[in-house]
Formats: sequence, C-alpha cells, structure tokens
Amino acid sequence: MSLSGSITALATPFTATGDLDLDAWRRLLKQQLDGGTQGVVVAGSTGEAAALSDEEFERLLRSAVEILGGHIPVLAGTGQMNTAKTIAQTRRAQAAGAEYALVVTPPYVRPTQAGLIAHYRAVAEQGGLPVVLYNVPGRTGCDMLPETVAELAPHPHIVGIKEARSEPERMTALLALRNDGFVVLSGDDPTAGRAMLAGADGLISVGSNALPRTFRRLCAHARAGDAAAVAALDAELGEIYGFLGVESNPIPVKALLQRQDLGAGLRLPLLPLSAAHQDTADRLAGLARRLEEESSRETIAA
Repeated sequence: MSLSGSITALATPFTATGDLDLDAWRRLLKQQLDGGTQGVVVAGSTGEAAALSDEEFERLLRSAVEILGGHIPVLAGTGQMNTAKTIAQTRRAQAAGAEYALVVTPPYVRPTQAGLIAHYRAVAEQGGLPVVLYNVPGRTGCDMLPETVAELAPHPHIVGIKEARSEPERMTALLALRNDGFVVLSGDDPTAGRAMLAGADGLISVGSNALPRTFRRLCAHARAGDAAAVAALDAELGEIYGFLGVESNPIPVKALLQRQDLGAGLRLPLLPLSAAHQDTADRLAGLARRLEEESSRETIAA
C-alpha cells in the first residue's frame, strides 16, 4: 500500500505500573482506523521505542498488523545506534508483519554523510523491508542533508523520507527528489500543511494520535490544494501544536490520550505532564473533542 496523507506516529499505552496496556493499544488502533488515518508507525520515538523490549516491540507490531493489516500500511520504527542492530530490528519487524521500516538516523553517534549513505544502503539491502528515511536532528544530533538523500533516493528499496526539519528551504530541496518511487513526508505537525501544499505526499503526525479525523481533514485539504481551508484549520490547531511541544514528546500527547481513556503511563526517564500544564491539557482535550466532532461531519474526498 502506498504512503500518503495522514499517518500517525503511534504512542504506546502503558499502565500506571509501566506494563504495556494492550487493551488501550487496541482501542487506539481502532480509533485510528475509524478516524480515517491512512497509515501508522509502531515503535517510533513517539512510541517510546527506546523503552520497549524486543518482545514488546513484536507484540505491538503483530497486534497492529492483525487489526490494521490490509486496511492501511503499518510501518515499524527500526532505527538503532548502529547498522547491525538496525538490520536485526528491521528483520524482526518484517517477521512480525510490518510493511515498511521507518529508519531514523543513528542517534548520538553522529555519523558523517558518507556514513549515513553506507548505513542506509546496508539496511535497505539486508533488512528485508522497504525503507523510509527519517531525519530529526533535534533528537539524534545528526542532520541528513538533501544531497545525501539524493544519493539514497534512487535505491530500489528506499521509498521515501520523513523530514522533521521545518524550514521551507529544506522541504523544497527534498521535493525536487520526489517521484513515483520516492515519497516525501513531513514530520512536523505545525508546518505539514504548508509542505503538502508545496507537493509533499503527507504527514507522519504526533497530534493525530488524539485527533485522527482532524489531521485526516487537514491532509485532505492540503493535498487538494485548498490553502484557505488549511490556514483555517491550522489556526484552530495552533494551541494544540504549541502544547505538543511544551514538554518532551510524547508527554503532552499522552496527556490528551489520558483524557480519552487511551493509556496514560510513561516509562522513566519520562514523567507525566507537570502540574503547571494540566489545566491546559483539560482545555485542549475539549478543543480536540470539538474538532473531531466537526471533522466527522465533513466529507473527506482525498
């Protein structure tokens, strides 16, 4: 299945004692499907992948494939700190039924651009899944430059990029590489509408965990070229965009999911949303409900 439109980087629900909350996980998956989400990422950074055991990684993936497989694409976050571990995790994801691997640049080790090219080619050739590159230098300390992406894009098993840098110049450079075999996806909720209006294929979103219908609507308007509708919806989402960055991801979005009874726990070193932001979370949960109700009444064509 193709990668486009509204794709959710799923949060992983935990119980108050830190165990996987598989009941909440299944409800989250069902909410995403019912809300029109067009793909999901399991065990990305929003999913607290670094806190998951291999067994938990596989359980989450198999459950997602069971519920969503055949309906929308299931991507697995498989990026690790070195190439051999990334290949092993990608093979694990393939065995669990994932359709794509979302592979972040190796965090902390800060490889050179040549090292990134060698890394991604090895994962694409040995991991067993089509690879979506993922650039998020604010988390990894490594910025994959457009020239590097240009070297990787022709590889038959490298099928796209999630770009989390928000500068329009970065997106413009990447969009020049877009073709039928290589998609460009925004990884930044506040600027995704602008990116799609410029030609990006879609968004891998944090906010769509709590607002799947609304983000589907945003992506549909943007991909249809309706700049006025995108601007209006972005204005309504503005406070939510800001809130999602008030503490480290996924703390704020999990506060919204808690108010939807979709799992609230986090694993150390992450802590729940601080008391100073709880009233804001209450208010924005109400805004999210209203936007979802409005979005459910709008016919989505794209």
